[in-house]
Amino acid sequence: MADILGLGVTHSPPLLGVDESMAGIVTRVVQSPRTPLPMRDPANWPLPMQHEWAEHQAGRAAPAHRARLVQAFSAVREALDRFNPDVVLIWGDDQYENFREDGVSQFCVFATDAIESRPFARMRGSPNAWGEPADRVVHTAGHRAAGRYLATSLIEQGFDVSYAYAMRHETGLPHAFINALLFLDYDRRGLPWPVLPFHVNCYGTSTISKRGAFAHLDGTGSDEPDPPGPTAARCFAIGRATARAFAASPWRVALVASSSWSHGFLVGKNHYLYPDIAADRARFEELRDGQLERWKELTTAELEEAGQQELLNWACLAGAMTELGQRPVWAELVETYIFAACKCFAVFG
Repeated sequence: MADILGLGVTHSPPLLGVDESMAGIVTRVVQSPRTPLPMRDPANWPLPMQHEWAEHQAGRAAPAHRARLVQAFSAVREALDRFNPDVVLIWGDDQYENFREDGVSQFCVFATDAIESRPFARMRGSPNAWGEPADRVVHTAGHRAAGRYLATSLIEQGFDVSYAYAMRHETGLPHAFINALLFLDYDRRGLPWPVLPFHVNCYGTSTISKRGAFAHLDGTGSDEPDPPGPTAARCFAIGRATARAFAASPWRVALVASSSWSHGFLVGKNHYLYPDIAADRARFEELRDGQLERWKELTTAELEEAGQQELLNWACLAGAMTELGQRPVWAELVETYIFAACKCFAVFG
């Protein structure tokens, strides 16, 4: 039986930038015509959010938030270094990047040999956390054989997954994958392992209509929903099938879920301003206590109400770890009201 390691991280775009711009999404929401006038005034925000905003205005909140995230990534990277896999599979979502009007896949395995990405191209000239050139190209080794093997195994197990031998996205890997890789290499030591991107259509009803979840704030999208993405139960099941496939393979595999949890800009009941922290705490308790079977019961409506669409990536990981009988040996939830989304990290064993 091949060795398999389970990891969970975030791919939070604000961490890609500098501290001064880390609250840019909440500022964007405040300026949205869809935000009620009273909620554009911080005095009407929840008290913890007001406090965090005041700390940010004083220049303290963003550095503290970054420090916690970098420390958590360091813990995950240490586990990855110790394990030294043959391939790193990443479950990540696509926000109007590879999948647009000409075709949307619920699941897609990218069986590539190599990928070139320009991770800072979408930042429109804004500075990045490392002060690197805007046109920097990141070269990522793929694992075509493992991708072909996995797609074949999943199809044989009854999952009609798509597969691809190349990226359509003009800047290479979608941000759910490339950001996670950049953050796992935050100190720029290099990442020596081949990567197997595994797309999950987390955004479902917002994939095209809201251009991956933001157009509803800018008034450029549609309120007519697209067909939904896969259910949490289906993601859990495909995670189990992935674990079975690689357990019978010759490779040591790290399975990584890449996503933040509740996203404020998706939580309508909070005027799209701040995350559903109570929902994230509930999911974290289930993760910490090894009650991941509960996630199979989560409905699309529940996930969308809580802004937890990207939790589907973690549902895949949860299924895999349940199949292997692994529980978290370390986990951390980093809460925030103003920095777009709460972030969770985990190492299984």
